[in-house]
Amino acid sequence: MSSEKSTWPKWVRDDNSVVSCTEKVKVMTENFDELKQIAQDALEDGLLMEVSETQMRKALHQLVDDLINPYNK
Repeated sequence: MSSEKSTWPKWVRDDNSVVSCTEKVKVMTENFDELKQIAQDALEDGLLMEVSETQMRKALHQLVDDLINPYNK
């Protein structure tokens, strides 16, 4: 695991107002740190199993594109 600390964006609402609640920002940071590590592990596993890096990256992008918003109005 890399010791580099990720810098995530300033989180905003649909109206562009900033999400400033410390606990909400903390949860988002923890979630994205965890997602990054899981994605890194998956990429490395795929590469060790001789899967194309290009294919792995496309699959990870597709995974994000396929996420569903259960709160869509």
